[in-house]
Order: sequence, then C-alpha cells, then structure tokens
Amino acid sequence: MAFTNEQLERYSRHIILKEVGAKGQKKLSQAKVLIIGAGGLGAPAALYLAAAGVGTIGIVDADEVDLSNLQRQVIHTTADIGKPKVQSAKETMEAINPDVTVNTYHTFVTSENVLDLIGDYDFILDGTDNFPAKFLINDACVMAKKPFSHAGIIRFKGQLMTYVPGQGPCYRCVFKNPPPKDAVPTCKQAGVIGAMGGVIGSLQAMEAVKYIVGAGDLLTGWLLTFDALKMEWHKVKLPSDTSKCAVCGDHPTITELVDYEQAECDMKK
Repeated sequence: MAFTNEQLERYSRHIILKEVGAKGQKKLSQAKVLIIGAGGLGAPAALYLAAAGVGTIGIVDADEVDLSNLQRQVIHTTADIGKPKVQSAKETMEAINPDVTVNTYHTFVTSENVLDLIGDYDFILDGTDNFPAKFLINDACVMAKKPFSHAGIIRFKGQLMTYVPGQGPCYRCVFKNPPPKDAVPTCKQAGVIGAMGGVIGSLQAMEAVKYIVGAGDLLTGWLLTFDALKMEWHKVKLPSDTSKCAVCGDHPTITELVDYEQAECDMKK
C-alpha cells in the first residue's frame, strides 16, 4: 500500500524512526489488535493504538459509561454517561484517527465466546479488572497460540507482562490459580489512582506496537511492576521452565476453558 500525503504527515514521527519506518507503519496499518476491557487500562491503550494507525482494533466490554469511570477512563467523557463503553470508545478513536477500523463487542468475555473473539486478531490486550477474566483470557490465548499483554492496577500500583507462544511463561505459570472469592479487595473497595491506568495501559499499547513492528525487547519472561508512591519500577525475572504449567506446559491438564467466580480487581499488593 502507498501512504497518502495526509497519512505521511500523520505518521511522520513514526516513519522517521529507524525501528519503525514506512515498513513498520505499513505493518501497523495491516495489524489487528483486540482490547478486552474499555476501562482504566483499555482506554489509554485504545487511544494510543488508534493514534498509531493500527488498522483494525476490537473493543470488548459489556458495561455502560458511569460517572465514577471518568476519573481514570479517559476515552469517555461526561456526555457519554449511560452509553455503552464500546460505542463511546469507538467514537473517540475514530475522531482521533479515521484511518482505523474499530470493531465493537458489547458483551462479557466467557468461556463460550472468547475463542471466537480473539480468533481474527494478531495481538490481545487484557485490560480487565478481575481474576476470572484474566485466567480465561490467558488460557484461551495459550490454546489459540495468540500473544497477549496482561496488566493490572490497584491503589498506586501496577504490573504488566507479555506472553508470546513459545517464548516464555504465561500468566498461569506465574499466578497458578485464581485466589479464593473475596480474598482480594476490589478497586471499588481499595481505590485506584486515575493516572495509573494511563501509565500501565500506555505500556500495554507500547508492547503491542513493538510486537507488530518487531522492534525492541518485549516483556516476555518478565513482570514489570510500578509503585507510584515510591516512584519505583521493578523488572522481575520469571521462571523460564514452563514444562509443568497446567495450560502451556508439556502435559497440560487444563484443556477446556472455565468461567471462574470472583469479585473485581486483580492485584494482590
């Protein structure tokens, strides 16, 4: 494909990067990324992926915009209250960049639909806020051999890691199983600083862009954590032996997708 003059100007700051260039921008324009969750993490990720010119972006979310969302979910505005989040997100993304195609899925992610949802996409972003969805997305991506970015935020802390088939541990390698119901406070109970979604969600978008253009080192085999109160980052090396993992190991015991029951929010610390 040949870029129009308008596209050359729009993406000029990408194209002059040797790690991206016109070839990388073309890869972005042909890529398909699915964002599961149009909330604190998904909102900034969606904005940056649309601005970057990712050709097709899917957004999955069953909720409507609520006043309490606006403190951190920057893709929505006060005028969007009561509107499906996927619709609000689509309108904002298309206003930023009419080049992109935005597919919306106003639904919950379940064991029955997740494989269909992720099937056509090259990279998945997990922007959900609960353990059941995170384990489900992980297991589905492992089974379907789809790369994905996991992230979680609560209070003043955030974390993320990236899974690429055959290149490192999956989410279940690290966290094993969902915690007991009600063992972890929800964001509604514990709170979350709004800007944390922007910090971590933007890093998820960065991982997707790097994967698509083939630049730099992904967070495969690493868990990156951030404590905003202390302004400290930690990059934790994850176990390299995945052979005994219940889903991505040599002899998986999890061969069917399961819907777990759990309250919202996903980080233990």
